[in-house]
Amino acid sequence: MTMMLRIVLVCGSILVTALMIHKIRQSKVQIEDSLFWLFCSIILIVFSVFPRSADILSRLVGTYSTSNFIFLFMIFLLLVRVFTMTIRISQLETKVKELVQAMALEQRRLEEELEETKEDVDNMEKTCGKEP
Repeated sequence: MTMMLRIVLVCGSILVTALMIHKIRQSKVQIEDSLFWLFCSIILIVFSVFPRSADILSRLVGTYSTSNFIFLFMIFLLLVRVFTMTIRISQLETKVKELVQAMALEQRRLEEELEETKEDVDNMEKTCGKEP
């Protein structure tokens, strides 16, 4: 692994870590979601500081160069992240749909009760001899 790639990996990792900490402090990202990005940063720092580990893993996987392995590894991690986010989004969409349906049913029930109340008031006024 070249020295330039190592420097880029360390700088990128530090920037991602700083950005995640900043977003957590602003309450714009949940801690659970930021852990993934911090994990990726730590992995890149480990590969940068200990390039032999990336070289060994690269040979085990069968990639031609260490940088190709690092890119392949990060792409794999991102695909796993996209898959888990797809599952989470699907679950949230189902919850939103169920919530909207429940709210619509509740609104309809309240409207029917209001109509019944109006009819009862009209009937009481008619029996008392008053016209609405």
